[in-house]
Amino acid sequence: MSAPLALVTFLAIASAAAAKPNAGLRTWGRFDKLPYPGDKAFLYDTFPEDFMWAVGTAAYQVEGAFEKDGKGLSIWDTFRRGGNRMATGDVGSDSYHNVYKDVRAIAQLGVSHYRFSLSWSRIFPNGTRGSYNEIGTNYYRTLLRRLKEIRVQPVVTLYHWDLPDHLQQTLGGWSHPEIVGIFKDYADFCFQTFGDDVKYWITIDNPFVVARHGYGTGVVAPGIKNDPDLPFRVGHNLIKAHAAVWHLYDRHYRPRQRGRLSMALASHWIKPSRTRLESLRECQCSLDHVLGWFARPLFVDGDYPPCMKARLGSRLPSFTPEERAQVRGTADFFALSHGAALSFQLINDSLKFGQQEELDLRMLLYWVNAEYDKPPIFVVQSGWYVLGNTKTEDPKHMYYLKRFIAEALKSIVIDGVNVIGYTAWSLMDGFEWHREYGIRRGLYYVDFNAPDMKREPKTSATFYRNVIQKNGFPELPENKPAQGSFPCDFAWGVSANSIQVETTPSQFADPSVYLWNISNNGELMRLEGFSAPPVRRAAHCADYATIRQQVDEIRQVGVNHFHFSLNWSAVVPTGDVAHPNTTLLGYYRCFTSQLLQANVTPVVTLWHHTRLRSSLPAPLDTANKWLNRETPKAFADYARLCYRELGAHVKMWITLNEPNDEMVTYQEGHHMLQAHARAWHVYDNEFRHAQGGKVSLALHMDWVEPAFSFSREDVEPAKRVLDFRVGWFAEPVFGSGDYPLGMRSWLRQLNSLELPVFNEGDRELVRGTYDFFAISHFSTELVTHAMEDSYTYTAMLEVQQMIDTTWMKSPRPVVPWGLRKALNWVREHYRDVPVYVMANGVQEDPARFKDSLRVYYLYNYINEALKAHTLDGVNLKGYFAYALSDQRDPGFGLYGHIQEEAIVKASLSNYRNIIKHNGFPVQGAAAQPCPSVPQPCPGCHVLAKKSVVGFLTLVGSGVLITLGLIVYYTAKRHKEYY
Repeated sequence: MSAPLALVTFLAIASAAAAKPNAGLRTWGRFDKLPYPGDKAFLYDTFPEDFMWAVGTAAYQVEGAFEKDGKGLSIWDTFRRGGNRMATGDVGSDSYHNVYKDVRAIAQLGVSHYRFSLSWSRIFPNGTRGSYNEIGTNYYRTLLRRLKEIRVQPVVTLYHWDLPDHLQQTLGGWSHPEIVGIFKDYADFCFQTFGDDVKYWITIDNPFVVARHGYGTGVVAPGIKNDPDLPFRVGHNLIKAHAAVWHLYDRHYRPRQRGRLSMALASHWIKPSRTRLESLRECQCSLDHVLGWFARPLFVDGDYPPCMKARLGSRLPSFTPEERAQVRGTADFFALSHGAALSFQLINDSLKFGQQEELDLRMLLYWVNAEYDKPPIFVVQSGWYVLGNTKTEDPKHMYYLKRFIAEALKSIVIDGVNVIGYTAWSLMDGFEWHREYGIRRGLYYVDFNAPDMKREPKTSATFYRNVIQKNGFPELPENKPAQGSFPCDFAWGVSANSIQVETTPSQFADPSVYLWNISNNGELMRLEGFSAPPVRRAAHCADYATIRQQVDEIRQVGVNHFHFSLNWSAVVPTGDVAHPNTTLLGYYRCFTSQLLQANVTPVVTLWHHTRLRSSLPAPLDTANKWLNRETPKAFADYARLCYRELGAHVKMWITLNEPNDEMVTYQEGHHMLQAHARAWHVYDNEFRHAQGGKVSLALHMDWVEPAFSFSREDVEPAKRVLDFRVGWFAEPVFGSGDYPLGMRSWLRQLNSLELPVFNEGDRELVRGTYDFFAISHFSTELVTHAMEDSYTYTAMLEVQQMIDTTWMKSPRPVVPWGLRKALNWVREHYRDVPVYVMANGVQEDPARFKDSLRVYYLYNYINEALKAHTLDGVNLKGYFAYALSDQRDPGFGLYGHIQEEAIVKASLSNYRNIIKHNGFPVQGAAAQPCPSVPQPCPGCHVLAKKSVVGFLTLVGSGVLITLGLIVYYTAKRHKEYY
């Protein structure tokens, strides 16, 4: 067989395989097998050079002038005047009188294509050629001419839901077979009149909505209901009308006009509620009942999906063999509509078949590609919506656009789907069908009450223009991973909220006597009725099994620092430092000393804030907690006790960990700052000279990013939130000794007197009470000034919290660059202060020991920390992963647990490797010249104890004597034998 023939054969086989019925069924399994979380990461890349960037509108939504210049009534003009409906599209965005404004907006976006629909009743007022309206036709000629002047290609829809009302009243609209010929004649006129300037035609938009909701549920025009089978007869006529128009164009216009034609099909996306094959088949059937209803006849075999035929039976009309041949293959590309027109709007539960609806354009594109033999796909409608009271700031819509465009890009680059264009919906605000003016979908804001109907670009328009200019999301230098190393003295650590405490040594706690079965399986057999005499000696640190286990686990991570918290209420249960829990202090002393002997520096927090419990001694807990004026003094006394008892082993102290919680009142925070300052001064005056340690507080600092960074209206709220969340505690300590100026002035505007005032003595007490700046950082959020969702709107700060929908979540967003920005905020506000990231981690299913999300998280967050240090000049001194173990911090651990056994997760090994290389050194570069660290000797601390050494010497002497006797008598018997 020749090479060309072999290639043709291979392609034929591949094509046949791709066209296999229900080929889309493999979509869900394929995406389940993609690498996680790498596949969920944002893809920085660009679209093909010839990619079509478009924006669109529909005639009834934007044109207005419903009775102007001879236009006839459409079914929407009539439908909106029925019942108790109030709003209409009579004026809409008044595009009929604002062609130049529309075209200017299109030009500003920089799109290559503009999709719009023709109003059938504006051209043929009663629906037929005999009622031709020249003035109405000239409106579209003008629009096409203006588009040509700005070099934008039109994508023209013949029918976008606005049937001439005369055809509905006289024929019953799309329910009558005669409509097929009438629509064909209307299309013939449009091809003849406009076809020389149009290369992309859409016959009918979203026939599913037209049939099911126009002639079934009555939600949209013409509002017919109560005949459950009518939608299927309407759908049948819509398909035949489309096929007739396609053949008309193919035979009479394509040779000269060289255009392409299709039907715009809309769909939701659905995911299985269970992993069973039956659930996947139900998902497939759900898509078949919405998208496949029209797509399969056009793209596969000219007939309805088997699932529909099986479930609907005789309710579904049938195609004759001749009709199937006429319908099959009548699409030059797959025109896909996706977004708010259908998803979560007009898909009722009966079409989900017990499965779960989801918003996923990428998976839908892959399904279409697999199910319909890899057609070129033009996304002819995509976008989301904002509430009707939203004006030019619409970050929610912007981030949905970003998500959908990013999914289309992944579909091309990763999945190999032939996506040829993307259409953002819509150009401007207009009448939103059954949602009326309750939502807005435009890239341009229109004030419907203003006489000039001015088009103002929204944030989404600016975003879309930037994407088009860059042809996607090209990778920028700041998006690329950094290479380099941290300083030799960099503190690599791991954090835990607490440690496991064992108040009774377990080493000699079992008094039983055992026999060692050395002749068989080596097991120990306990002898009933026998017990060893009690051990009469002082407890040693080596006696605590939990200490040995925890220190060994920490050492295996490869860190040189370990951060944990003491429990104030347990150390001083009565609140009186003269009567502490000496047993617990002894345990902490042993734990920290054993860490040091393992070459791990302990970092100890005196008080860790949690919302669940105060962790204050009982007398303070019942006496107003942190609102009690005596609490700061009591905290200073407690700190003095800890410094005295543990200071020989602890050289790095955190007074308060994450006190800047939004549930903490300003007065409580005021007392916490005083408590921190008092504790710092205690160390500075009484212990620093002898112990040589460092003291500070650790603040929770998730990053806050303006939803639209080019907008001053969003930049200011982001600064305000950071002032209230971080500056609240940072500025008094690291800055002026007072609360942030922005915080005070904002509260003053609100006539609030809640924020306490620092007197001069307090200011001097608090200011400068730090040796380093410590932060806990986990995630990032967006803020905007424009209210969208009352549940995530903070009225006091006048900010709307939101997230970028392209971010990974688990459950909080995973945004590595947020750490870099947080570190730079510290540098910009407090100059060259030494900074430690005291906790950084992500929550993941504890049962997932191959915790790939945490591997991704740690790698990328640490890499952003390296950028902050090497590129931005942040004085970063250390990084602590959170957390050591799921046992103490469920879902965050580097160790998992099965019963009592600790399991090393994949993230631990990866973190240890980063530590081993001290960052991300350039491959092939010479090793960083750092002084070697002495390796720990696990047994050396045991040998340091004289009693243990004596015991081991005695045992060793006995063993040597026994071996000598064995050798002597063996040799003697050997001689006697000979």
